[in-house]
Amino acid sequence: MMNRREALSRVALIMGGTVLGAEAFLSGCTTGTTGLKFSQDDISFLNEVAETILPATDTPGAKEAKVGEFMTVIVNDCYEAKDQTAFMEGMKALQLKDSKAKMGKAFMEASPAERTAFLTELDKEAAEFQKTKKPEETKHYFTMLKELTLWGFFSSEVGATKALRYIAVPGRFEGTVPYKKGDKAWAT
Repeated sequence: MMNRREALSRVALIMGGTVLGAEAFLSGCTTGTTGLKFSQDDISFLNEVAETILPATDTPGAKEAKVGEFMTVIVNDCYEAKDQTAFMEGMKALQLKDSKAKMGKAFMEASPAERTAFLTELDKEAAEFQKTKKPEETKHYFTMLKELTLWGFFSSEVGATKALRYIAVPGRFEGTVPYKKGDKAWAT
């Protein structure tokens, strides 16, 4: 399976920067902040958001990789208090306030097409926020959700073995391997 540093570097490359909480994760430390409580409904909601970001196609989606559970562990154990607060407030806003303002209904009541359109708009908003945010400000909550979705999926067994090409015990090193358009990337 892919090691933690490799998974994080791939997600950071995809996201174009650093992944929030990655340093604490790599060092194996917890932030010391406790008391966050994610309900089963929260995990189900996070799985639905992740599935909208990475839906099942010819490969499994984020929900099958249990990305919602992964998010709760990383936010709880690796995020600093201000980032935890931003994530929790953002999650609640995404569930109701933001989705009702944009779609006229709660996120969980929306169709898959409505969810995709809403998250695409939110992704653009998050990208604009990142351009103008001050260094002391935390990331936009949707950026956090998207990073955790990609990180959780591609570091899961499902993501590494079904979305990427994976060899459990590789053979000899081959520096140049022909690439054909459409080939999956390699998991390491």
